[in-house]
Amino acid sequence: MNTDPRSALAALIAAFERHYEAAAASRGDDDPALESATERLASAFDAYDDALFDAYDVATPLIVFDDDDDEDDDDDDDFDDFDDLDDFEDDDDDDYEDDDDEEHSAR
Repeated sequence: MNTDPRSALAALIAAFERHYEAAAASRGDDDPALESATERLASAFDAYDDALFDAYDVATPLIVFDDDDDEDDDDDDDFDDFDDLDDFEDDDDDDYEDDDDEEHSAR
């Protein structure tokens, strides 16, 4: 699906407006109108993000998180990138230690 980014942006802005109106009129998180507006907002954002990327190879710096209770097992997946970063930083520390060892042994 190749959507015009400008049209997708207009739909996203309209979805934000509908979400705001539903939130302002809501009596709680389990309000069906708010849930529907939230789903439409997430869908509109995804469409905009895809259209922007298709047209310009640019992605937004935002992520839409699902609020599905069935995906509790996947919660740890959100932090896998942080674990990879820690591994990378540990590797860098080892490189510095090796450099220090070489300097001391050369003396």
